[in-house]
Amino acid sequence: MRAIPASLAASLAGGVTTLARCWRLTRRDGVVIGLTEHDEDLTVDGTFFRAASGVAGSEDASSLGFAVGGGEMSAALSSELIEEADLDAGRYDGAAIELILADWSAPEHFLLLRRATLGEVRREGGSFTAELRGLASMLNVVRGRLFTAGCDADLGDARCKMALASPAYTGAGTVAAVEGPGLLVAAGLGAYAAGWFTQRRLVFTSGANDGFATEVKSHNVAGGVRLELWQRPPEPMAAGDGFTVTAGCDKSFETCRDRFANTLNFRGFPHMPGNDAVLRIAVPGGQ
Repeated sequence: MRAIPASLAASLAGGVTTLARCWRLTRRDGVVIGLTEHDEDLTVDGTFFRAASGVAGSEDASSLGFAVGGGEMSAALSSELIEEADLDAGRYDGAAIELILADWSAPEHFLLLRRATLGEVRREGGSFTAELRGLASMLNVVRGRLFTAGCDADLGDARCKMALASPAYTGAGTVAAVEGPGLLVAAGLGAYAAGWFTQRRLVFTSGANDGFATEVKSHNVAGGVRLELWQRPPEPMAAGDGFTVTAGCDKSFETCRDRFANTLNFRGFPHMPGNDAVLRIAVPGGQ
């Protein structure tokens, strides 16, 4: 049972209610944005909530058991609040959401209704709609280790122990030409074989996308070094933009052995029997 603060309960008991919903978004980099459906700006719980955002919320569903509850919120894209480029850059991925019910005539009277995280975001025209995932969604996150043939460490982390700062594994390049929203011709990477940077991280170090990071979908060298990115940068790439990119790893034992000579730190189980071995039955005369 939810406990309602006495001050807000007294307001609710009156003949007329003056309530408004407020959404507080806290990005992983610490930036806090407040949005409210009220027609005037409000300051609630020490946060300034803007009214000029066109924000609205859907029905907030919850259920018994471990089912993931949640809802949706929609708002206008605004250069003063939430920019489309920030959504494209992933700056709102996994942002914490707090839904607050406040008395707009006396904003010091409020109630925290729900906490959630930002899920899938859909954009259309000048607005966006975001999925709000309840706290039960964290139960879907893998904890501990998985027994798989592939490695479950991230290349270069404390368990992998690879020193990626070496020029053999990290290359610094510049954009020589742009052939598509996510396809570039690179300069400065001619010493690396085709596929060396496939499935690894590229970070822009200058230009309009400075600081943006994404994975490399493919690395080809036919007719020039070409890098295809999994995610289109939030701003158009331009010739001269600098970046760094590290060697790719498909988490297989062969790649760990042949490319990185790091089999002592391989965190998978390459010799674990597969489904065929597990389901095999004895056959007369078989071996």
